[in-house]
Amino acid sequence: MQESVTAFEEQAARFRECFVHLRNEIGRVFVGQPDLVDQLLLCFFCRGHALIEGAPGLGKTLLVQTLSDALDLRFARIQCTPDLMPADVTGTNILADTTDGGRAFSFQKGPIFANVVLADEINRATPRTQSAFLEAMQERHVTVLGVTHRIGEPFSVLATENPIEMEGTYPLPEAQLDRFFFKLAVRMPGIDDMTEIMARTTEAVQPAVTSRFGPDAVHEMTGLVKRVKIAEPTTRLALRLVLATHPDGQEAPPLVNKYVRYGASPRAAQAIILASKARALVAGRFHVSADDVLSVAVPALNHRLILNFQGEMEHAAASAIVHEVLTAVAPS
Repeated sequence: MQESVTAFEEQAARFRECFVHLRNEIGRVFVGQPDLVDQLLLCFFCRGHALIEGAPGLGKTLLVQTLSDALDLRFARIQCTPDLMPADVTGTNILADTTDGGRAFSFQKGPIFANVVLADEINRATPRTQSAFLEAMQERHVTVLGVTHRIGEPFSVLATENPIEMEGTYPLPEAQLDRFFFKLAVRMPGIDDMTEIMARTTEAVQPAVTSRFGPDAVHEMTGLVKRVKIAEPTTRLALRLVLATHPDGQEAPPLVNKYVRYGASPRAAQAIILASKARALVAGRFHVSADDVLSVAVPALNHRLILNFQGEMEHAAASAIVHEVLTAVAPS
C-alpha cells in the first residue's frame, strides 16, 4: 500500500513537471494569457476537445501548433471551408496497384488521424462536414464504407471560430457543441504583450520550443487524472452548478430563468470534475477543492447553454449567465 502511494506521488510530481514545462515552452512562443494556456492544457490532459474563439490574428493557430510541437505529437490542420467534404477529413478508400500486379481498394487516412487536430474556422464547414468530426470526437474512430478505423491516442480536436464575421458560416449544432470539453476565449493583448509580440515576430531569430515529453508521457498523465479523489460535497457542488443552468431549477438565478431555454448536460459535470482533478494535481494536491470546481466552471459551461428567443434577441452573453450561476450557487 505504501509503495502504491509513493508511486502515485512520483507520478503526480511528474505530472506537475510536465505541465509546468509545457506552460513555459508555450510561453516562449505564445505571449501572455496564462489562464488561456492553463485551461487548454487542462483540457488536453483530460482527453478533451476545445473550441477556441477569437478574432483573426490573435494567435489561435499558433497556440495549438506550439502545444503539438512541445510534446512532439503528430499535428494536422484542416482549413474548414464550405466546399470541404467529409472524406477530406476522415479519408477514403482509393483504388491502388498491388504487388502482384492487381488492384485493390485501400484506406487512405485523412488528417483526422493525428494527435492534435486543428479544425480552423470550423463554423465555415457545412453541417455535413461538421458531422465528420462528431464520430471522431465522441468515439475516437471513424467509419468509412462500413469499416471502423481507430484513431490513436492521444487525440484532441482543437477547433477555432471567428465570432465577428458570421456571414457564410454554419453554427455548430448543440450536439456537437456538447462534445467540446471547454470553450476558450482568446482576448486582444494589451500594450505590453503587443510590444513583446512585435519583438518576437519581427526579429531574425524566432523563438522555438523544446520537447521533453512525448505521447507515452501524455498517456501516463491522462490516466493519472482520474485517480485524484473528490469528496461527495465537492461533487455535489459541480452538479448544483450544472442544474442551476436550467430554467426553473431550484437554484437557477434570474438571468437563467430569463434567457436560457435549455441548460448544460451531464457532460458539463464530467468536464468540471475531470478538469478540477487535473487542476488539483497541478497545485500539488491529491484531492479536489471547491476552488478547483469554481475555477473551471466557466469554460465548461459557457458553450452548453441554449438561449431562448429573448436571449437571442438581446444578445445575452453566456459567460455573464454562467458567472451569475456561480454567484448564486457558491457566493463568496
